[in-house]
Amino acid sequence: MASKIYDEMQSDVKEAMKARAADKVTAMRTLIAQIKDATINAGKDVTDGEVATVVSKAIKQRQDSVEQFRAGGREDLATKEQAEIDLFRKYMPKQLDEAEIEALATKAIAESGATGKADLGKVMKVLMPQVKGKADGKLVNAVVGRLLG
Repeated sequence: MASKIYDEMQSDVKEAMKARAADKVTAMRTLIAQIKDATINAGKDVTDGEVATVVSKAIKQRQDSVEQFRAGGREDLATKEQAEIDLFRKYMPKQLDEAEIEALATKAIAESGATGKADLGKVMKVLMPQVKGKADGKLVNAVVGRLLG
């Protein structure tokens, strides 16, 4: 199954090239190369799920960079990284809010038969495939921990 998101990225690169937006072209080409590496070069199909995983990872890497650059007093580089984050967010599926995660987590707790914090892993195993690419893992872990605690 082809990825609509990946096709949209390819189209956006062409538009950015026509508009001579060099920074956008560079960022998009880097992201597309990461997607190809994680999918085609690994023998997998390019699906929306695979694309979302790579985009999510790229966003997290840039968020870490923003923090490091700001701590080092390099606001110029932090601004550049933040612009890439904003650009990449366009290709992410709608993110679940905390209430939606809590509802899914409650179902996953019931489904896994979890009774306490020691069963966190069981719940996460059931829940993460449902929220992959749609929610930050740290937030999901915090919600499940709170519900089990």
